[in-house]
Amino acid sequence: MQTAVITGGTGGMGLATARILGRDHRIVLADLDQGRIDRAVAELTVEGVDVAGFVCDITDRASVERLFDSAADGGHRVRAVVHTAGISPQMGAPDRIARINGIGTVNVARAFLTHAGEGDALVNVASVAGHGFPKVLIPFRAFPFAETDPERFARAVVKRSRALGKKLRSGLAYGISKSFVIWYTRRLAVAFGQRGARIVSVSPGSFDTSMGQLEKDHGASEFLKVSAIKRFGRPEEIAAVLAFCASDAPGYLTGTDILVDGGTRAGQEFRKR
Repeated sequence: MQTAVITGGTGGMGLATARILGRDHRIVLADLDQGRIDRAVAELTVEGVDVAGFVCDITDRASVERLFDSAADGGHRVRAVVHTAGISPQMGAPDRIARINGIGTVNVARAFLTHAGEGDALVNVASVAGHGFPKVLIPFRAFPFAETDPERFARAVVKRSRALGKKLRSGLAYGISKSFVIWYTRRLAVAFGQRGARIVSVSPGSFDTSMGQLEKDHGASEFLKVSAIKRFGRPEEIAAVLAFCASDAPGYLTGTDILVDGGTRAGQEFRKR
């Protein structure tokens, strides 16, 4: 059976995606917390999913390499990766956000690229926040340093995050980090295509997960005032998109971002007009 690796796999989006991909894939859940992994593995096993867990720090390239080596152990083919691991503005300072959301994405993508082959797919979770800030606030020139000089990349994100004042620093750093995920997904499309593989990003809006609830009183609920669908999304709704993108079905879908935000960006755009 083919294997799907899900980083952040014990969270709301990751676990819901595992339930769908687990219908025809062996699942490897990656997370920092062994206790969370054990509970998620037990839950999915009861539901009939062939699942294993692995403790992985995505900011550590060696840890990510060990994840993929373990997932492929015994001759298993890692056909799909859904990279949901990340933190929101209330979960860390700008430097930590840059390292986990930005450099962590580089580590996962580069590690999988060395394994990827015909028909394989990587799906990165970005965010509607990656679309929400004016381009002048996004340090695009620093983005390539995420690969070549990660410390310089992190410093650039921290420096630019100061542009809107102390209260908004983590929020801006988060938006920059997710803008990076979208940019980096496009950047690697040709490299993945040369191996017969695909890479896509998906940008969720406000979803009813533990992370989404953490941001509820820090701007997430405000989006509902302009969104087309006046509620938080359900985990299974974003999981359906993530699992589809990771499946064999959309074989011509790569190098792009899919916005799943309940019409938030559309509402913001036409409200301004």
